[in-house]
Amino acid sequence: MLGPNGCGKSTLLRTLAGLQSPLAGTFDLTPSLQGLRMSGGHLNQETGEASKSIALVLTERLSMENTTVHDVVAMGRYPYTSFLGGLTGADERIIEAALQSVGFDALPFREGEGVGSSPFNAHSDGEKQRILIAKALAQQTPIILLDEPTAHLDLPHRILILRLLRNLAHEQGKTILISTHELDLALALSDRILLMSPHARGVQLDTAENLKKANAFTSAFGMDIFNPLG
Repeated sequence: MLGPNGCGKSTLLRTLAGLQSPLAGTFDLTPSLQGLRMSGGHLNQETGEASKSIALVLTERLSMENTTVHDVVAMGRYPYTSFLGGLTGADERIIEAALQSVGFDALPFREGEGVGSSPFNAHSDGEKQRILIAKALAQQTPIILLDEPTAHLDLPHRILILRLLRNLAHEQGKTILISTHELDLALALSDRILLMSPHARGVQLDTAENLKKANAFTSAFGMDIFNPLG
C-alpha cells in the first residue's frame, strides 16, 4: 500500500483491524476468514476469533519495562493458550521459529540464553520492530497487516523482512498488506500495489507494471518519482 503522507494508509489498516470505526460502508473478509465482518465500527464474528485471523504490526515506538523479548513474542500465542495462559512446548517452538525468521539467533528460552531472555527495552528501534513482527508471525493468522514494518530497519533487514512476508504469501497462502514508503522494494517484491491518491485518481489496485504504464505514481505523488533529478 503506497501513497503520500496523510492519504489514509494507517487509518485504513486500523479500520481493517477493527481498532477504529469505518467512516462509511462495510467490509467482508469471508470466505477465507471464517465470516469476519466489519459493520458500524464493530468487528463481528460468525465463527472463530478475530485474534486468530488478523495480526497487526504498527509503527509506534513501544517501551515495555521488565518485559523480555520472549514475553513480547509469546503474546502472539495467547489466543491459543488455556485460561491460565500457559505455553506448551509447541508454543515455545513457534516462538523460537518466529524470532529466527526475522534474523535473530533464538536459542531455546528454557536455557535462559539468547535474545529471548534479553529485555525488550534493551534493543534498538530496528530490533524492536523485528521482534514485533516475530510476535505477529507467532500469532499464525491468515492475514497480517503491517504499517511501515521496515521504517527503522537497515537495508539488509528491510530486504529480509519483505522477502519473508512475500514467501509467507506465496508458500502459505497468507494475505499480507503492508503500508510502506519503500517504493523500490515494494515495486520489486509486491504482487499488487494498492495506490492511494485521494487528490488525484482515488484508490487504484493493480500490478506495479500497469500502474507505472498509466503514470499513476506521478499522479499520486505529484512528481516523477522515478526521475527525482529531472
